[in-house]
Amino acid sequence: MSNVVPFLRRPAAPAVVVTDVVAVADDLFALLEQLEAVSARAAAMGRPAREVERTVQNLLDAVTAVERALDCIGEGDEAGQA
Repeated sequence: MSNVVPFLRRPAAPAVVVTDVVAVADDLFALLEQLEAVSARAAAMGRPAREVERTVQNLLDAVTAVERALDCIGEGDEAGQA
């Protein structure tokens, strides 16, 4: 029977372990809190205003990046699809 097409089986994808996702999310929340605390301390340091502004802005950018990472975890398979 030359007209039979064999079906190739894909290897099973490793299951996402929920505890891993929770652990990563927990670490990101902890990091977010730390970044916010550091941002508040940086805003109060007695350095030139321009230096403080740049430092705080960079920390706020890091906060935004962590928030985006948390959003991606929360969206699961839909992340990155527009």
